[in-house]
Amino acid sequence: MLRSLVPLVVICLLVVGWQAFRSSGDVGVRTVDPSTSVQLAAARAGYEVLAPAGLDEAEYRPTSARTDAGAAGEGDPVTLEIGYLTPSEEFAGFVVSDDRRADPVTAVLDGAQERGTVDIGGEPWTRAVTVEEETALFRESGGVTVLVTGSAPDEELQTVAGAVQPYTPR
Repeated sequence: MLRSLVPLVVICLLVVGWQAFRSSGDVGVRTVDPSTSVQLAAARAGYEVLAPAGLDEAEYRPTSARTDAGAAGEGDPVTLEIGYLTPSEEFAGFVVSDDRRADPVTAVLDGAQERGTVDIGGEPWTRAVTVEEETALFRESGGVTVLVTGSAPDEELQTVAGAVQPYTPR
């Protein structure tokens, strides 16, 4: 009986080892192309849409992108959101909106405690700590709020904020 069980156990261990070897750290992480959402937001927004550009896509992997521009009519506010998985395997979220009451903006900034400013790419960004104890970097200009927040370390959030620039169609 023992001679029958040993080969079965060895085969099972080999199968488990092979599956573990084939698996990578990216299992379950689905990346997306945010360009369609950015283009739609830019086409419908009444303001110059800003978005991160030039981030290393191997390190800052876009995992979500959405906009409410599809339902926006002339003069309606437009919000764009892009989520990233950062090099430290944490979340960094980007939001731009001309509606200070938009859910993605209020969810982060309502109740946040401001902690000064930081210069990123020659622009002053307000640094705040959210009610979830995450860092939020934001700036407001001409009724438009630009926001970067998440569980990622401050350096990675600043990298995303530093990549924010006006969208230009390709």
